[in-house]
Amino acid sequence: MFPKPLKRLGILKTKDQVILEPILSLLGRHKMTFDVYKKATTINTQTSFVFNWHARNGAIFRLTPPWAPLKMIDKKGVGIDKGVKVIFEIKIFGIPMIWEAEHFEYQKNKIFKDRQIRGPFSKWVHTHRFSQIGNGSSIMEDKVEFRLPFGFLSRPFYGFAKRQFERMFHYRHRILKYDMEHHVDKTPPKRFLISGAGGTVGSALVPFLRTCGHKVVRLVRKKGNLLPDELFWDPHNGILDLENTEYFDAVINLNGVDISRGKWTNSRKRKIIASRTHPTRLLVKKITGLEKKPKVFLSSSAVGFYGDRDDHVLTESDENGACFIAKVCRRWENQSQAAVSAGIRTVQLRIGIVLTPAGGALARMELPFKMGCGVRVGNGRQYMSWISMDDLLSSILFIVNTPEIKGPVNLTAPNPVTNTVFSKKLAGVFSKKVFFVLPKLVAKVLWGQMGKETLLASARVKPEKLLNHGFQFQHETLLPALKDLLGRQD
Repeated sequence: MFPKPLKRLGILKTKDQVILEPILSLLGRHKMTFDVYKKATTINTQTSFVFNWHARNGAIFRLTPPWAPLKMIDKKGVGIDKGVKVIFEIKIFGIPMIWEAEHFEYQKNKIFKDRQIRGPFSKWVHTHRFSQIGNGSSIMEDKVEFRLPFGFLSRPFYGFAKRQFERMFHYRHRILKYDMEHHVDKTPPKRFLISGAGGTVGSALVPFLRTCGHKVVRLVRKKGNLLPDELFWDPHNGILDLENTEYFDAVINLNGVDISRGKWTNSRKRKIIASRTHPTRLLVKKITGLEKKPKVFLSSSAVGFYGDRDDHVLTESDENGACFIAKVCRRWENQSQAAVSAGIRTVQLRIGIVLTPAGGALARMELPFKMGCGVRVGNGRQYMSWISMDDLLSSILFIVNTPEIKGPVNLTAPNPVTNTVFSKKLAGVFSKKVFFVLPKLVAKVLWGQMGKETLLASARVKPEKLLNHGFQFQHETLLPALKDLLGRQD
């Protein structure tokens, strides 16, 4: 039935609806149509293995691209069974909204489906299909049937939507294939204790280890409502109870406040030092006092250990620098020495600039470079020793599983680059150029000693121990790493 006022005006006829019927019909057809996106990947392992991996704790986090404005805030149910509901917070053009999906079909080792209950799409049905090819390989296919809101008005945006799907699923399939073929269940399951699990590295490491088949307990500083995988501690007051917990094969210490924010006042310096030395000291005290000690203790440090060394190639055997951050790293590493004396294999992780849009340097650089406002810092000749998040996670697990590795280990890619090269490569990912220079004097005025030691210092670091023990990097050179991590494969 059409509105009577329109009938009275003669715009509509009751039976033939001469004028508006074609338009309404057109609108209806646009409303009912939907588009389809597909991506398939061959994985060199059994179908059942790939299918069951998706039900593991952490799988959703592991497959979520680091640039995606998507965060899981709740899950009702276990694994990927029928009836499981997952609730995300998603940002569309910076506007937060809720996206709720429900698993509604499940055929073991063959297929599972989820659909949107509420969210940004008018229709969303995601089919995960698995099929065996030969004796040792399988095909995993993602198929998304979707319809954008606002009917025919959204038609110009379907191409954009599919390009975003391609970015996302290229990342998902690459991660899934590499993990399945290189990491998942390749070694006996271990039990990890991790401090700093909520940081940029820790929040990526936890789901990686879990989906690889390991168990993880996270040290947290909240007292109440602890989850089964959480253990309370207060490192600045010496509180940590490990005597009443199960055995840990490995302990990983990732504590430390961000050094690259704000000027280094005296109080800020004290906080930087305390946030690294106090947690390390307590962890070492507690694990060395256990009757059954962990096999390995990994404690983070940084390539800042070497200080400003121009273009000298630095390996683990090089000496400590003389600047503030170099001294911090020395004190940080010294706190782990008691674990060595107690017979625990101990590794100091000298981590370079970790590339991920989820946090750290790249997260702060992404937007200005994307907008064409990227800068070279100073003369641009200072070396930046970087490592992709993918290789950082893999190298940590590699070290845990390689008993011969001990002492300091450089966690950097084999090909560090100068600031000029880094800036040009990052700008090139967004099809931009670098037109601006941040003068050395300005950097010192704005950020003082912090700017001098983080933006202007040069550390050309080589991961000699990793290379000598046969570690295989996924990203040896900068440009492919940036493209993968930023989802810019086109």
